[in-house]
Amino acid sequence: MVIWMGVHRITSESARFYAMREKIVGSAISILGEASLRVESLSREQCEKLGDLASKLLPYAPGYAGKTMPIIARLFWKLANVKEKDFPLVEMEKLEKEIEELKKELGL
Repeated sequence: MVIWMGVHRITSESARFYAMREKIVGSAISILGEASLRVESLSREQCEKLGDLASKLLPYAPGYAGKTMPIIARLFWKLANVKEKDFPLVEMEKLEKEIEELKKELGL
């Protein structure tokens, strides 16, 4: 199986994992950023889902982005008025679907 990322041809398993991880982390950070700009109009449930999303990104976000995920998750959970949750390990395919659903729900 060959995947194209821009002009780069991705053939190895590790390259496919890297490309998918970059896509997921980038999409999720964009959603979190957009949501932070309109936090006043978000419902508690949406804030909770955003906190859940940030917590699920922790295993995949490298470097300083990864270090900020627990902070972002806790802030959104606090806005939702829910207690801190676990930081689960979710398969990337499932996480990708959750991101798309959340995008639609938030109108992004």
